[in-house]
Amino acid sequence: MKKFMFLHFGFEKPTPEIMDAWNAWFELIADKQIEQGGFGGGREISKNGTKDLPWNMESITGYNIIEAESFDAAEKLAQTNPFITSIRIYEIRAM
Repeated sequence: MKKFMFLHFGFEKPTPEIMDAWNAWFELIADKQIEQGGFGGGREISKNGTKDLPWNMESITGYNIIEAESFDAAEKLAQTNPFITSIRIYEIRAM
């Protein structure tokens, strides 16, 4: 099995319907999920300095680490996610 990170983009105030959709998705992936988490505020550090990141539709709001046989299998699972703006998938390589 390979490991993949899903990064969730976009924030809107959760409604009961949104929470129900997310809870159903968490149940769907429970046997494939290794870890999950959410983010609060953030900062970007660059050569131009540091800036606080806004909490909006472009924000990274959370992540899941899952196991899947292939990138295609991970993508198929991600397509069932009730994402707000988008979801990005990255394969995790062992170092």
